Amino acid sequence: MLPPRGSRAPEEYAAPVSAPDRIVRDVLHVTEGRVTVLTLHRPDAKNAFNRALLESLREELDRAAGDAQTSVVVVTGGGDAFSAGADLREATDIEHRAESRALYQELLEALETFPKPLVAAVNGVAVGLGCTFLLHCDLVLMADAARVRMPFVALGLTAEAGSSYLLPALVGAQEAAALLFTGGWMEAQQAERSGLAWKVTSGPGLLEEALAVSAAIAQHPLVALLATKRLLLAARADAARAARGREQREYGVLLESLSAVQTTRKGDQ
Repeated sequence: MLPPRGSRAPEEYAAPVSAPDRIVRDVLHVTEGRVTVLTLHRPDAKNAFNRALLESLREELDRAAGDAQTSVVVVTGGGDAFSAGADLREATDIEHRAESRALYQELLEALETFPKPLVAAVNGVAVGLGCTFLLHCDLVLMADAARVRMPFVALGLTAEAGSSYLLPALVGAQEAAALLFTGGWMEAQQAERSGLAWKVTSGPGLLEEALAVSAAIAQHPLVALLATKRLLLAARADAARAARGREQREYGVLLESLSAVQTTRKGDQ
């Protein structure tokens, strides 16, 4: 049984229940008993992943992984979005591209090996990396107005973050193909039906619901949670990592092609 719902005013659900006890660049950290809430906090940029956010989220995940007082981690977004994906303003920064890719790979490795239950509370749009991030979470809760999109092909790119394996495994081959090939939106209700989301709830009650299920999980012995997560990861780790390697090779070729086109266009201006 989940703990009963409290009586907080709806506006309180848009942010963690308590004030942040730590702010690491663009990530707000809140401790709720044995549950850690990490809020992506670039609301003016729809929580798009720039280098600072990639690094700070990875640091906070690593910290939570090694914290004996943390049993469950919840990740949510500040403002009206979960994450708009990669920050396109940095994506065109060729000088720092290698650094951005390295930070991205470090975050993915942290997600692929995260040893504790990881819960996503998707409060708004989840696009690109904001969507593929969810494939690495153990439970995904979505606000009823939230939606997801994988626009890689439309941008001239391809699948990332192991999604070429993880997405079909989760939602089925045709649903995955539709998401990847069309680049269209999937509403929260369809995400729940397909298995991308575990539960859809009202926007005002989203974080409370996520905290309730996380608190229920956190009541169990940490050693048992760790063992169970190891088993769940072992079932998919090799296949997901191999998929990510294939994706990186294809992605790199396409990215170089796009960069060459952009350079040519600038030279013609």
